[in-house]
Amino acid sequence: MNYILQMLGPLWDGAQITLQLFFITLILSIPLGLALALMRLSRYRTLNTCVIGYIWLMRGTPLMLQMLFIYFALPWIPVVGIKLAAFPTAVAAFALNYAAYFAEIFRAGIQSVNKGQYEVAQTLGFTYSQTMRRIILPQMIKRILPPVSNETITLVKDTSLIYILALDDLLKAARDIVQKDFTTTPFIVAALFYLMMTLILTWGFQKLEKHYAAYDD
Repeated sequence: MNYILQMLGPLWDGAQITLQLFFITLILSIPLGLALALMRLSRYRTLNTCVIGYIWLMRGTPLMLQMLFIYFALPWIPVVGIKLAAFPTAVAAFALNYAAYFAEIFRAGIQSVNKGQYEVAQTLGFTYSQTMRRIILPQMIKRILPPVSNETITLVKDTSLIYILALDDLLKAARDIVQKDFTTTPFIVAALFYLMMTLILTWGFQKLEKHYAAYDD
């Protein structure tokens, strides 16, 4: 028991890096995903095509490869020459990657709303932005909660990929202790950390689904 208590400190330090990446990614990727979804549904073909290409690229290549590209290749590209530290690299890669997935979820949610409601809103004199904000998006939210829940839980687990950038996240902290003490106990404790995080997320999304169920058609 004392050994487990001793390892909680380093593991908690690693968990804070994991949580920071998780929350920053959500804060950045959800609004970006919504913007991409709206552009994806745009009547402007060039804009629509660009977004389709972006989503295809982000979903069609591994997240780890995207991190490595931003960290190692981006500084060598002429004109761009952007060099980021490890954590900002992880944030950029995760936000850009998850925005593509959220964009498709949001797009499907928007398209699932009955088109007749657009016509009613137009009859009432609503602008496009008012229609989206007051009518379409509130209905979209309750429909996309299950897939968004799945993506956020996946995000928690995907944060472990930042070991490739030598960041001291939860999994790396556990692995360091394992290599030092030659015991797998830290992996078990780290798994409990991940399970607790996903349990809280699952509970939170269940609460949201019950809340929005009150607005069922």
